[in-house]
Amino acid sequence: MQEREEPILLIKGLRKRYGSKEVLRGVDLEVHKGQIIGYIGPNGAGKSTTVKIILGLEEGYSGEVRLFGENISRQSAAYKKRIGYVPEMADLYDNLTAEEYLTFIGELYGLEPDDAGERAEKLTALFGLEEVYQSRIASYSKGMKQKILIISSLLHNPDILFFDEPINGLDANSVMVFKELLAQLAAQGKTIFYSSHIMDVVEKISSRIILLHNGLIVADGSFEELKNTNSEGTLEEIFNQLTGFNEHRETAEKIVSVVQGV
Repeated sequence: MQEREEPILLIKGLRKRYGSKEVLRGVDLEVHKGQIIGYIGPNGAGKSTTVKIILGLEEGYSGEVRLFGENISRQSAAYKKRIGYVPEMADLYDNLTAEEYLTFIGELYGLEPDDAGERAEKLTALFGLEEVYQSRIASYSKGMKQKILIISSLLHNPDILFFDEPINGLDANSVMVFKELLAQLAAQGKTIFYSSHIMDVVEKISSRIILLHNGLIVADGSFEELKNTNSEGTLEEIFNQLTGFNEHRETAEKIVSVVQGV
């Protein structure tokens, strides 16, 4: 009998409290190589907190988090070199050029300066930024800055990637490239956590969808599996059903009434 592959990420009984509020209330999760995880939930559900704990940016939790087979509380910071991360809100060093910023990031992840610079130049060209490669990031549009963040997460060839609303500001062609990129990275054995409120994108790209609500996982499976166990059809409808949100139409009607002065 073939031995089952060890998960790249294992979470057991994860709890996290901020003051009197328990944000995570016992999360159990097992993730394997090559999965694209659609990690979704309402604001305040605990998604960002989970990711920050895995990244080593949050402490004071209880439970166990094992990444690459080892408990993160016992690992040195070296494991972070195997992670790529695009947060929802990120500050770039606007006074640097893309060349300077990406070379700096590459060196932080352990790349040699020449290697970092070569990869950065090739990737910026592929993302359509070759003409502004040596321009200051302060002159970039939101979409251009988002591309730099995506490139910085890929530069060091990580084993697991965390993306939080990564396509914000991207044009339609770049979104298509990014979605295809995720599929090809997963085919190469990379593991991807994709967090977004754009449900149709999550529905299409994810091999597995995990819905967090009030600090607990309330759904876990492929989109087809979630459809089979819920009465609603689209992921957005399943999301609303499982989180108990059914007031969107009524709220929209009230907003229109106020706007029209009714």
